[in-house]
Amino acid sequence: MAVDYAVIVVYLVGMLAMGWWGMRRAKSKSEFLVAGRRLGPWMYSGTMAAIVLGGASTIGGVGLGYQYGLSGAWMVFTIGLGLLALSVFFSARIARLKVYTVSEMLDLRYGGRAGVISGVVMWAYTLMLAVTSTIAYATIFDVLFDVDRTVAIILGGTIVVAYSTLGGMWSITITDMVQFVVKTIGILLLLLPIAVVKAGGFSEMKAKLPTEYFDPLGIGGETIFTYVLIYTFGMLIGQDIWQRVFTARSDRTARWGGTVAGTYCLVYAVAGAVIGTAAKVLYPKLPSADAAFATIVKDELPVGVRGLVLAAALAAVMSTSSGALIACATVANNDIWSRLRGVVAKDGGERDEVKGNRAFILIMGVAVIMIAIALNNVVEALTVAYNLLVGGLLVPILGGLLWRRGTAAGALAAVAVGGASVIGLMAGYGILANEPVYYGLIASFAVYVIVSLATKPTDAAVLTAWRERLAGRGAGDPAGTPEPATV
Repeated sequence: MAVDYAVIVVYLVGMLAMGWWGMRRAKSKSEFLVAGRRLGPWMYSGTMAAIVLGGASTIGGVGLGYQYGLSGAWMVFTIGLGLLALSVFFSARIARLKVYTVSEMLDLRYGGRAGVISGVVMWAYTLMLAVTSTIAYATIFDVLFDVDRTVAIILGGTIVVAYSTLGGMWSITITDMVQFVVKTIGILLLLLPIAVVKAGGFSEMKAKLPTEYFDPLGIGGETIFTYVLIYTFGMLIGQDIWQRVFTARSDRTARWGGTVAGTYCLVYAVAGAVIGTAAKVLYPKLPSADAAFATIVKDELPVGVRGLVLAAALAAVMSTSSGALIACATVANNDIWSRLRGVVAKDGGERDEVKGNRAFILIMGVAVIMIAIALNNVVEALTVAYNLLVGGLLVPILGGLLWRRGTAAGALAAVAVGGASVIGLMAGYGILANEPVYYGLIASFAVYVIVSLATKPTDAAVLTAWRERLAGRGAGDPAGTPEPATV
């Protein structure tokens, strides 16, 4: 394992070096939080694919393939569909808004009264997303170094917190691009073909497994529908995803770069399911489906390749973890803390805000590590995060983008009722039940429409300013004029 260890150590040291490089570049709020809004299409595509394809998509995607066969691709496939929908239909308008958070978008659309409550819901989502990614370090480091779960979480979490705190979005962008390359080589170009060959090829896999393993809908229609609700719609409104859209240098980059990333996700989904199906042939009686990834990597791959594939899994977890962490810290500082203090950031003071945002990443990072140590169930934590996000924020966000008659009162009511309904229904039906997100979404939609129609329309001046920003003709970049260079 010495060669494998060397590969991992070099990778981890490289991540920290990227953090140091990013610190030297992130000199303003715009540079620190959204990489100066200067990413070109290739960098944008790679980093967007990296953030949405995390540990759940890699380890969990292979696990679903082990359990259900090819239909196990649906979870990651719906993530890709959501990213495609965001990129084609909404990303250009989102990029032109020149904001930093989803709550700022709601304030622009509804007149400045939706920020704090929507910020709390978004903060809870990004916090739990960061926690679930951090928990996944335990699985990977256990395979690598056979270390205690708590030590693994602290080790992986500390590295991510370090480079994220140092350089903000610039560090995260560069590390995500490296992680994207490592994932592509490790998972798609190495593990996928090796797993299929080791399993005897597709003909042998079909001969040894039940026919339902090769049924595209074998996982069940209700499960697929729930994945669409949670993950496809979740991709449309998550702060972690929007913050990456804000890094695009143009609306064209956001649209086409995101489309490439979404297509990559679809390929990644199928690859994970095929790897899991191959693992089922090789190891038909594993104690847990989530153990399929680590088992096939540990037992079937040659020295060196094994280290690279484990680095790919680590890259998948780190990219999502760092993206969720900076999103969580951005929301906590800009949407909650600043508003509660009654301090709204002005352009002229943004250089001073780098220290504040850096401090919040450090604070949120420590909190994430502590919560990850205390929690055991990744699936439950992730379900809570996405249920809150979709049940509480989907309707007011999409309503604001698509329905002129939506009002601030309707948006606030939708967030409150949708969020409360999801929490109450999870307590009644159980965290993993499908009903909470179904009924919570219906309640949010009904309240949004009824309250919006029962209250005064949004002020014409607010709507005019909103349309100007959507068209890219409103206020300039709140960060000031970026440097002409692009990445």
